[in-house]
Amino acid sequence: MRADAKKNYSHILAVAREVVSQHGADASMRDIARRADVGLATLLRHFPTREALFEALLCTNLDALTQKADELKTSDSPDEALISWFQEWLAFAQSYRGVVAMMAAAHTNPDSALYASCAAVHSASARLLLRAQAEGAARPDMNGDDLFALMTALGWAVDQPSFAPRADHLFHIITGAILTNRRAKM
Repeated sequence: MRADAKKNYSHILAVAREVVSQHGADASMRDIARRADVGLATLLRHFPTREALFEALLCTNLDALTQKADELKTSDSPDEALISWFQEWLAFAQSYRGVVAMMAAAHTNPDSALYASCAAVHSASARLLLRAQAEGAARPDMNGDDLFALMTALGWAVDQPSFAPRADHLFHIITGAILTNRRAKM
């Protein structure tokens, strides 16, 4: 990539991050281009779809989540590792309003620019769940798809202004349903 194109790319991402943090996943591509002081064609050359833009915006966060899962897999007790990772994921989901719906849609669509990142998050959560199940700390009747569905459901719920204040409470309810020994601790 040429130096000026790389500079435009970085500048567009910085502006997009700002606009998305203000307006969520429904932020206008035209607004992003206008605020970045580039033409819409330039924006679309770098990011041909909204999903491609979000993949670029989120890949650092999603890579960090996947790395965190790998660290937790060996460092904590299986139930605490799953809880810690779930908390990290929820914090990420709350930082980008509307992104959870995009991830849920991309989860089963290999043509989506977000598919690979969603698959990595799904796989990371499934590995942590399997470890907790092997230790008897998580329900045996769940699989990675179930966990991903619960994560996205919670992410969607706390994305709604009426449920956002109850995020911690809803988190504890869901983790209490996943972990076999969590009910006794609550």
